Amino acid sequence: MPQLTDEAATERAPTGGGERPGTWMTPQEYGASRAALWTGACVLVTDGDGRVLVQSVDYRSDRLLPGGAVDAGEAPSAAAAREVSEELGVEDRYPRGLAVDWIPADTPGFPPETRFPGEVLYVYDGGTWSPERIAAVRLPAQEITGIDFVEPADLASLMEPGDARRALSALRARINGGGAVLLEDGRPTAPTALDRLGVLRTRRSPHRGTWHCGPVPEHLPAGDPAGWLFAPDGRVLLLIARATGEARLPPPTAGATAGGVPLGYRYEARRAHPRTAARLTALPPGPDPAYARLLATPEQVRELSDWGLAGHAELAALHAARARLALPVATRTPLTELPDHGARW
Repeated sequence: MPQLTDEAATERAPTGGGERPGTWMTPQEYGASRAALWTGACVLVTDGDGRVLVQSVDYRSDRLLPGGAVDAGEAPSAAAAREVSEELGVEDRYPRGLAVDWIPADTPGFPPETRFPGEVLYVYDGGTWSPERIAAVRLPAQEITGIDFVEPADLASLMEPGDARRALSALRARINGGGAVLLEDGRPTAPTALDRLGVLRTRRSPHRGTWHCGPVPEHLPAGDPAGWLFAPDGRVLLLIARATGEARLPPPTAGATAGGVPLGYRYEARRAHPRTAARLTALPPGPDPAYARLLATPEQVRELSDWGLAGHAELAALHAARARLALPVATRTPLTELPDHGARW
């Protein structure tokens, strides 16, 4: 920071002769040298299926997250709460930040007469809204013309590119559980494994069949078995397709296991899809370079999947099995990518 001096101060150095050492500025000069930026705030809200709330407005064709400008003297979190109240009729507070984005001055879409100087935009976590809360939304008489909950992968086609990058980065930060992230034009300055692998950039495959505890009945055709394979800390193995970013559970044979427990099965498209749980003792070298192997909490796996109501029942069965395996409840931490050469526990 430059040294500030009064305008009336002499330009002569204290010891006489020459210029004052260092960088000296008057308060007016210093104020004029600082970057001037707009400030905005928005809120990321999802429904129980992991879809993102976007709203339509009467002054542009693309979609937006709820939010808007921070007024003079207003805290960004207060602006986020005010905007959601004004736009959706929902009163709440949003103390948890997901992202802070620096938006450059040359971002397209701003009329020249606005002299857009760039913006710092705060993204807050609005949480998961229940059907009752969604039904309570009340739109104003003007500006907001509708809301929709959309697949994360559809944000890119519905929003301005920077807005879509920001929303998806904020959603990944929420799922990752590592705290708020810093963005520059919607791109993380320190990408996580979810960012590097492009998770949620393509539509999630819906698996909304009903959940049934117990073994697969003999009269049902069975296929696509999957395993909830636990590391000692209570996290489970998750596969991410490098080409698409799609998340999926591994087959039960993905690693060396102990204490296998049958969970039940999903019934979908006239087929049963069995699920088992087991303690993972070792992971061989990566057999398929098309997939990255990560450790995630069971809840993170569900948030990256489109399972419908059956996902709740399956998680309940899983946690009962975890307790029988004497494994801890996993703390939400950033997803960890496992090395290609494998691991042992």
